[in-house]
Amino acid sequence: MKDHRDVLIRPVVSEKSYGLLEENVYTFEVAKSASKPEIRDAVEALFDVAVVKVNTLNRAGKRKRNRRTGGWGQRPSQKRALITLAEGDSIDLFEV
Repeated sequence: MKDHRDVLIRPVVSEKSYGLLEENVYTFEVAKSASKPEIRDAVEALFDVAVVKVNTLNRAGKRKRNRRTGGWGQRPSQKRALITLAEGDSIDLFEV
């Protein structure tokens, strides 16, 4: 059994994620090995909310050029989870 804090890595802070807050959808970066049921259990346990739906997506790291050496590098890949909460629930972590 994984610790719930090992499943959720950090919240995603972006324009798109803040736009989804109006629809009660929260975005987290999660462990690459985490499954949807593990993500659901972690959010429900850590924030005491009811999760309606969990969507996941794997994002490949961007290829970036090093300006000093002219070589190429790669940013790390990540897995994100879009978590829809039940009506009336919210996570205070995202409130502005």
